[in-house]
This record gives sequence, structure tokens and C-alpha cells, in this order.
Amino acid sequence: MKLVLAGYGSRGDVEPCAAVGRELLRRGHSVCMAVSPDMTGFVESAGLTAIAYGPDSRKQMKTAAEFISTAANPISALPAALQDLTEVWTGKTTTLTSLAEDADVLLAGINEQSLAATVAEYCRIPLAALHFFPACILPAGIHSGMTNIIADAQRSALGLPEATESAAASLEIQAYDELCLPGPAAEWVGTDGRRPFVGALTLEMATDGDDEVLSWIAGGAPPICFGWGSTPIASPAHTIAMVGAACARLGERALICGGPNDLTNLPRFDNVKVVEAVNHATVLPACRAVVHHGGAGTTAAGLRAGIPALLLWLWLDQPVWAAGLERLGVGSGRPFATTTEESLVADLGCIRTPEYAARAREVAAEMTKPAESVGRAADLLEDAARLGRTD
Repeated sequence: MKLVLAGYGSRGDVEPCAAVGRELLRRGHSVCMAVSPDMTGFVESAGLTAIAYGPDSRKQMKTAAEFISTAANPISALPAALQDLTEVWTGKTTTLTSLAEDADVLLAGINEQSLAATVAEYCRIPLAALHFFPACILPAGIHSGMTNIIADAQRSALGLPEATESAAASLEIQAYDELCLPGPAAEWVGTDGRRPFVGALTLEMATDGDDEVLSWIAGGAPPICFGWGSTPIASPAHTIAMVGAACARLGERALICGGPNDLTNLPRFDNVKVVEAVNHATVLPACRAVVHHGGAGTTAAGLRAGIPALLLWLWLDQPVWAAGLERLGVGSGRPFATTTEESLVADLGCIRTPEYAARAREVAAEMTKPAESVGRAADLLEDAARLGRTD
């Protein structure tokens, strides 16, 4: 079978698709993955064929933010934004159509499903969607309105009739555990069988610094791990100073994963170790707790590690995960923008209790294991591919 995967965005957007792609490749299928140019190296490191797709996602996000923030009247900027988005969409459509022409199924990450639905219809192949959070929580607004305009033009360019309703995938894989969102998950996703839960999809890739980090951890009490995934933060030095001071007051050690942020000229603390990144699957089980931005992947990694979490969330799905952890009794959350040294000391004090630790271990035992998650997702995609073309 030939399977084409389309993912766009940061590592958190791309890794779930790459994880199931690697499993499909292991099973002997032909797999290629379309990702932004800045993520091709990451996907290739997982053993997959990566095709550059659209512009560099980091530059795209930065340019869009600067464009809107510097416009005297944001509404007046919409025509130029629409033109830019149209050019990106057209280029992506060309690339994805070429890849999908002889494929058996097209899998699209959460950012690409509208575009991929039209491509799948044009190529007469099944479309599968991959959601690492419930898609219904995505906000509607000006961007979705522009997307609808561009999607209509895309259909016309491909010779397809005007859509009478939003295209939906025949399979919508929920790449998280239902228990992570007590109550709302079942309500949002429904019970018609089209949206099966498989658990979080991760590559669990080692980093060059894992051994050094584990050696540092072994030299003292289990630390609290801090990280913000692929998210740039406004003032890394201020944030690290706040973390170091708060942990010193609590008598805790801190392991800080800086990600894409500038790690030079940072304040020094005897109780703090700063690295770029770690393998969560290896390092988090050796930590006492985890503090992070609330991304779906890091949330699942902390739950699987069986440690309490504090989510200092930024946007989109992140406050939803924070609320889910609060309902589970394994963590708490607050906006990153309102976090201070005092609030951090108080919040860490709340989750550093034996009750939270015990509950976190209970929840970890109920989480789907990583190998089971990718196996289930691959099974579902193989079944979808066997449906064949829709001629």
C-alpha cells in the first residue's frame, strides 16, 4: 500500500503523523510525508521520506504575527493576508495532489484537513484525519472565513463541483486517551465509530543530551522538569530566573528544556540545569513533576510518566488539557502570562503532595502504551486503505 501523510506546523503538529508513518513503513508499506521545509530533517531522522510542503512554518507564523501587529488597521490588512494565504494554499495543493495521485489513502494532520479533503476527493482516495485534540475546540473566525473562500477556489481549479457542505473524513483518529478529558471527550467526539481513540502518538526519539541529564538527575533528588515545547517565549532569561528562584525557595532542583529559545547569557543557579531538549519517555519518569505549556504531546508524556503536572498554558487546546488534568486530580493550570514567582511557588506547592503523586501513578497505569497507540492507528489506516479508490 502507498500512504501519503500531510502535516504542517511545529514538532507537536508533525510528530503524531510521523509516528504512525514510521509504523506503517515498518510494516512494509510505501510512506511519504509532506511537511514544512523546516521539519523535513526531523521527519527524515525517523526514517521517513519527507517532501517540502508550503513555506517554512516558523517564518510563516512570525511573518503573519508581525504583519497584523504592525498594520494600522488590521481589517485593511485582510486582502494582502488573503492573497498570501491563497498562494500558500495553491502551492500546497499542487504538491499534495502530485503525491496522492496513486496513493491508497491520504492522512492529514489537524492543520491540513480542509485542503486535504479536496485533494482526496480529486484523487478519489479515502481521507483519514488525525486529531491530537478534539477538533471542535478550534476557534472559528476571520481565518476560517478566508480558508472557506480559498477552498472554493481550490475546488474550482481542480474541476470539482461547488461543495454543499464541509468535507469530512471517513476516519478521524483521536490521537489521545479518552480518560485525559473526563466527560467532554466522549461528548465532543461522539459514539458513531468514526472517531476512535488510540492514545498519543510519539516517536520517543533520544536526544544527544539524555545520558548527561540522567546522570545529573541521579546525583540528587528528582527534579521538576520545565519546558515550553516548540514555543518561543518572550524573555527566556526572566523565565529561567523566575523558575530558579521559585525552586530554590521550595528546596527543589529544576531541569529546564529551553527548546527554540536563546539559551545564552542566562542566569546561573546551583539547583538548575538548562538543556535544549530531552526524550520525555526516558527523562520524565525520573522527575518529580513537570511544568509545561500544555501541548498535547507533553501532556500525554507527563501522564504516561506518572508524575503531577502544572500547565502554564498559552492558547488553543492548552487550557483544555489543563482543565482535564484538574478533573483527573493529577495537575493544575494557569495562563503563562499571569505566572509570577509567587504564583509558581504556590502552584508547585499544590501539586507536590503525596495525594497528587499517588493519583498520577494510578492514571499512568490506565494510559495507552505508546506501541499500542501507533499499532492501533496503523491498523485503522490499513483498513481505510483497503477500501481502495472511490471510482
